[in-house]
Amino acid sequence: MSVSTGTRGETVPTVPPVKPAVDTADVTALLERGRTLSTPVLRAAVDRLAPPMDTVAAYHFGWIDAQGNPADGDSGKAVRPALALISAEAAGAPAEIGIPGAVAVELVHNFSLLHDDLMDGDEQRRHRDTVWKVHGPAQAILVGDALFALANELLLELGTVEAGRATRRLTTATRKLIDGQAQDISYEHRERVTVEECLEMEGNKTGALLACAVSIGAVLGGADDRTADKLEEYGYHLGLAFQAVDDVLGIWGDPESTGKQTWSDLRQRKKSLPVVAALAAGGPASERLGELLAADAKSNEFESFSEEEFATRAALIEEAGGRDWTSQEARRQHAIAIEALHEVDMPERVRAQLTALADFVVVRKR
Repeated sequence: MSVSTGTRGETVPTVPPVKPAVDTADVTALLERGRTLSTPVLRAAVDRLAPPMDTVAAYHFGWIDAQGNPADGDSGKAVRPALALISAEAAGAPAEIGIPGAVAVELVHNFSLLHDDLMDGDEQRRHRDTVWKVHGPAQAILVGDALFALANELLLELGTVEAGRATRRLTTATRKLIDGQAQDISYEHRERVTVEECLEMEGNKTGALLACAVSIGAVLGGADDRTADKLEEYGYHLGLAFQAVDDVLGIWGDPESTGKQTWSDLRQRKKSLPVVAALAAGGPASERLGELLAADAKSNEFESFSEEEFATRAALIEEAGGRDWTSQEARRQHAIAIEALHEVDMPERVRAQLTALADFVVVRKR
């Protein structure tokens, strides 16, 4: 494999075409296993919450509708639980050993979604009204806090040395996730953000928890710190690839597939990778985009912008190369993630599964 120089000067593998290690049906089976094994434990954890937080959380997870009737809503692709179970197998343990870790990571992930939706003003998630829209901001905050507490409770009540190690990794990842969200919000009010700053923010906001997901099962299965650290390296760069794909979808994704408005990230003034890369590119489109975004930051009429005005900004980002650069960055981060797996001794079947899930993240459609 040849190498190239990354955005921070590090030497990384050049990005080959993505060729899934296993077919889509196998990836779907891995995701379904993660969902099937973790959901009963997740439901039992939510049942511990005091009313009305238990029903608010159940609505968020898609188990009931806004009226409290049973529902079969979209609860996400369950990538993190799938990774936690596979990571237990990477350490030579049964997948079931990773279930508490899978549920804990999923609880923290949903804690962040509840708070993010409120802070970002998102009214839709997975084609449904968000919790704060249905149940109010106070419930979104309280239920998010409760899910975070449950995550740590589930791990610590295992009472093992491995559970303590896993909890430390989860709390560190959560702190980084919160750091990333704080950075994301602060960047919305800045005229310029560097590519390096954006990657650091996305590494915290998305990479840290995925890194934890792919190491927590291994830790519960008795893996040493070196093995867990290398799995975290895979998960961190997989998270950056995941977020880069999300950033493209956040501007150009089909609302029917994403469940969000057209030009979603532009409406929220997010300094996502396509925007930051376009502004850094130079040239007429980059300069015009910079002028428009600087004017937007000072405007009180932003909420009343027409679809054409958002479309103009999206077109300038694409013309300046922001869309292509971000897609290539997703593939570059994917290559770094796969490289990290080469340094972990694990069954080849498990390595193929982790590779296949990484491929899925980069080429996924919503």
